[in-house]
Amino acid sequence: MRVISICPSNTELMEFLGLTHLLVGVDDFSDWPAQVANLPRLGPDLSINMDLVEELKPDMVLASLSVPGMEKNVEALVERGIPHLVLNPQSLSDIEEDLIKTAEVLQNRERGIEAAKEFRSRIEKVKERGKTIQDRPALYWEWWPKPIFTPGKINWLTEISEIAGGRNIFADVELASIQTDWEDVLSRKPDFICLAWVGVQKAKVQKNVVTKRPSFEKLDYKNESQILILEEELYCRPSPRLVEGLEKLYKIIHP
Repeated sequence: MRVISICPSNTELMEFLGLTHLLVGVDDFSDWPAQVANLPRLGPDLSINMDLVEELKPDMVLASLSVPGMEKNVEALVERGIPHLVLNPQSLSDIEEDLIKTAEVLQNRERGIEAAKEFRSRIEKVKERGKTIQDRPALYWEWWPKPIFTPGKINWLTEISEIAGGRNIFADVELASIQTDWEDVLSRKPDFICLAWVGVQKAKVQKNVVTKRPSFEKLDYKNESQILILEEELYCRPSPRLVEGLEKLYKIIHP
């Protein structure tokens, strides 16, 4: 089969399924696994070049609604009659289901079931360790620094925080993403600040963006080790790689 992915999380899902060899084109932001670097690029995920998609004659296009604005890609696929599957994962269980669903449309359901079991097994291993944690650190996740955006209750990072033996300080807000301010963050007294800015490489994130904010000293951190700079690709994309981020987070907050 000839498969196109127009979203990084879908490209990563294909790798988790062991089906990357079926890809014949990807969006501009797909950067993992390494072998997709040589595939035709079809534009940024919010502005996919549908003429190029058609030229590649795909048997299936993996679309997504994981980022606001992706709807127009789906509309264009429908208008042109291009076979496609639309994913919209909001939770770890959604990702598990998407592994099976995607493998099924690619005529490889058994591989999907295997991959879903592997994904769930790795989550459960961390969950069992997390259950033994008595002192659960409060985590503040920052998706964007100005204005401040952070995940709320309806988000995989709240799940990941809990499974890793921590808690998202904004888990009381019934939203997937919240625009808030620094005063609100301070009032919730996080034990760790987790910086994972969407679309920004880890090397370009600086702790002093946080330490220079008004009244930062009120958090009374012993040192800057309580400010974590994390890989956005392991925490901000709804792909199976979130389990790698989960495993890493557990080790960091429970050394």
